[in-house]
Amino acid sequence: MKRIGNLYDKICSIENLNAADAIARKGKVRTYGVRKHDKNREQNIRALHESLVNGTFKTSPYHIFKIFEPKERIIYQLPYFPDRIVHHAIMNVLEPIWVSMFTADTYSCIKNRGIHGCAKAVRRALHNDPDGTRYCLKLDIRKFYPSIDHDIMKQVIRRKLKDKRVLALLDEIIDSVDAGIPIGNYLSQYLANVYLTYFDHWLKEELHIKHYFRYADDIVILASTKEELHTWFPAIRDYLSGNLKLTVKDNWQIFPVDTRGIDFVGYVFRHRYTLLRKSIKKNLCRRVAKIRHMDVYIPRKKWKRWVSSWWGWCKYCNAKHLLSKLYNSINYDTHIIKECAL
Repeated sequence: MKRIGNLYDKICSIENLNAADAIARKGKVRTYGVRKHDKNREQNIRALHESLVNGTFKTSPYHIFKIFEPKERIIYQLPYFPDRIVHHAIMNVLEPIWVSMFTADTYSCIKNRGIHGCAKAVRRALHNDPDGTRYCLKLDIRKFYPSIDHDIMKQVIRRKLKDKRVLALLDEIIDSVDAGIPIGNYLSQYLANVYLTYFDHWLKEELHIKHYFRYADDIVILASTKEELHTWFPAIRDYLSGNLKLTVKDNWQIFPVDTRGIDFVGYVFRHRYTLLRKSIKKNLCRRVAKIRHMDVYIPRKKWKRWVSSWWGWCKYCNAKHLLSKLYNSINYDTHIIKECAL
């Protein structure tokens, strides 16, 4: 594999830092970090450029907190300046390089390959090859982000990059936490995909698995028989453990697709139809019920903002009956629901 160099000057150029700043601030113009940065924007960009050129850039202290939905996680938050700008500057240059490494079966945090791209690919496989997708192996990795090994991560990165200054910058960011990579960093989601990219290639090129889908650390593999999946699973578990020091959760499953359905990326897939995941459907119904019982009129703009994210899920599955029931329960602004139901 050809290794790529001469990247650092592109990352730390004033033009790239300004472009990174413009991207990083999208949707965050009113946040404290952006407003503080904007008071001395040009001076900050010049100072950041100099610190990168001189090799003195260091990751700022993290603000660490917990979230509990959809599950308990420790989140690491960095200040907007200089760290988030640096992460976007790095990705402006490295993203096309890293994306070129990924197989077509990787969907998390990649442009045009998000949740709905993954869902579309699963539906297409079930529709086009019903005999070859009768059974499913579903698994995920225990504490994936905290379990990523720094030394292995650095080795994987060096298989594609050879610019010593870029490698030193990435090493500093990786080592900014004691173990794993921090959930919350913009760069972390790409590093996670890079960490597993050679595992993806191994599945496709060595095991010759046809129907494989990975979203972050959630993995779905389809086959015509249970025996194939039971043969592959020990090899997959051993590869993750031996090569990447990762552990498969004990809740892995092998089951018939049409009997149980594949609960994956927010949907439940079967050969003949796709439904919303139960938790997402409940959240939508609760939000509509809450609005319906309000005594005050809800303007169209506010109503749309409250429900549009859930309605977006409905547009990509067989939710006609659900939408019809919700439509009949609302007596104002119903044209919004009709539009989504088409």
